[in-house]
Amino acid sequence: QVQLGESGGGLVQAGGSLRLSCASAGGTLRNYAMAWFRQAPGKEREFVAANRWNSWTIGNIYYADSVKGRFTISRDNAKNTVYLQMNRLKPEDTAVYYCAATPARLYDDGLGDKYDYWGQGTQVTVSS
Repeated sequence: QVQLGESGGGLVQAGGSLRLSCASAGGTLRNYAMAWFRQAPGKEREFVAANRWNSWTIGNIYYADSVKGRFTISRDNAKNTVYLQMNRLKPEDTAVYYCAATPARLYDDGLGDKYDYWGQGTQVTVSS
């Protein structure tokens, strides 16, 4: 069983970059499908990026339209960490960002936000 913890959030000016990390205490992330979500004040939690099953090929990584071309999700097996590289940040990217995991064998494209494990979140604030 994994225990997820995010880091790397902070305050950045519009146009800047941040890299969020999601580390696992417990199980290896190799066996999990991973995702990033975010929730802005007063808004519903929304999907940001994810991979399918435990595949990290280009065709099995997908993004919300609002971040496509600016954000990149990746995994470092040696560090047992998943990243979200965020470039060309906009004020509307301001939110608490959460990483999530579900056993790869249980993944399907209809999963939505029904991931089994969640981190505590990290705040990202983009100033204009």
